[in-house]
Amino acid sequence: MGNTDKRYEIDMVNGPILKKMLLFTIPLMFSSILQLLFNAADIVVVGRFAGDNSLAAVGCNGALINLMTNVFLGLSVGGNVLAARDYGAGDEEELSKTVHTAMLLGIISGLVLTVAGVIFAPQLLELMQTPENVLPLAALYLRIYFLGMTAMMVYNFGSALLRSIGDTKRPLYYLVAAGVINVILNLVFVIVFRMDVAGVGLATVISQCVSALLVVRCMMREQGGIRLIPRRLHIYKDKLIQIVQVGLPAGFQGAVFSLSNVVIQSSVNLFGETVVAGNSAAMNLEGFVYVSMNAFHQAAISFTSQNVGAGKRERIGKILLTAEGCVIVTGLLFGWVMYGFGRTLLHIYSNSSHVIDAGMVRMRIILLPYALCGMMDVVVGVLRGMGYSVGPMIMSLIGACGLRLVWIATVFQIPQFHNISTVYVSYPITWAITLLAQLLLYIYASKKMKGTAYANH
Repeated sequence: MGNTDKRYEIDMVNGPILKKMLLFTIPLMFSSILQLLFNAADIVVVGRFAGDNSLAAVGCNGALINLMTNVFLGLSVGGNVLAARDYGAGDEEELSKTVHTAMLLGIISGLVLTVAGVIFAPQLLELMQTPENVLPLAALYLRIYFLGMTAMMVYNFGSALLRSIGDTKRPLYYLVAAGVINVILNLVFVIVFRMDVAGVGLATVISQCVSALLVVRCMMREQGGIRLIPRRLHIYKDKLIQIVQVGLPAGFQGAVFSLSNVVIQSSVNLFGETVVAGNSAAMNLEGFVYVSMNAFHQAAISFTSQNVGAGKRERIGKILLTAEGCVIVTGLLFGWVMYGFGRTLLHIYSNSSHVIDAGMVRMRIILLPYALCGMMDVVVGVLRGMGYSVGPMIMSLIGACGLRLVWIATVFQIPQFHNISTVYVSYPITWAITLLAQLLLYIYASKKMKGTAYANH
């Protein structure tokens, strides 16, 4: 495969899977955990040095930003699947077409988001029922944040393409560099220049530009099909269709998940500010376990796609079992340890014993069976790598979103079950049901793939 820098590549189509999967996922885990820590740094700096109103202005944008970016980030998954398949097949020319289509798509996605975010920020925040006293600051933060969207998309599409050849290390290095710059600029802009939420927004935009430039520079220095040549940026129609076929359902699923979480959040809000505060702190902590498990979902996508490209379909079952084994260990170990230290960790967020008690209720119900969520995501990753994207999306939407909303509309309305625990229990129940449905879909897809493999001989 060309003369790419082999130190960063992982050959996913030959030899034992476990060691290579760990080499792939550990840098990814660190990347995701660092991202969460840097996001937390934004909130801590603005909360400590700019006040509660500014804290609310930054905090209330999270759900909206996720909702708007999820669809486009899904397209980067499509780029990852297609590039890994071309790389596995050893087809440099096709890989190059995928790289240039995906990167241009990333730039266009970023520009669309920038225009939409800058123009419609106040209207979107009003739709989200943002409190009036917070609205002007929140809109200012959102507008500045969206100016960095093109850089954010370029970084995400670029790192998805690097992941397709097994390189998760360099995106981690670039994220660390950008994150350190972000934290330093936060402190300078907010404390020294008293720029309030504008300072936090600007620091984020500058750091995103740094990470985007580093990824682009890295890809321009590569050899072989993964190399980025700016003048060759072009949308190849067949590549675009394939990226959209895999990526759009993935993005749509993410967006609908965000919407269902908004509905569940409104059920949590019924129980008053103590429960809301405990729920928010616990969710923040769960994020660290979730992204650690999600690294195996990403691995499942890249490993499966490369093996499909290389025609080594017999390895897909082993990839699924290896990723499931890893995610079970990660989910149980991290989830149970975090629950064990739950009170101490929640204390970082609040000194109120009532808030900590409320957070512990959520952590017990969510974290102890959290491995089920990771297992469900791994099956989806393998299916996406096999080229199935609509089926897993429908299963996830019915199972994880639809059933949750039905649960809130039925069981939660029964007087003796009208408590916060009933809201939380909807999560593990729907994970288990959706996991079973996805496994049935995987068995069907495997049989179908075997059938076509025999037909091709």
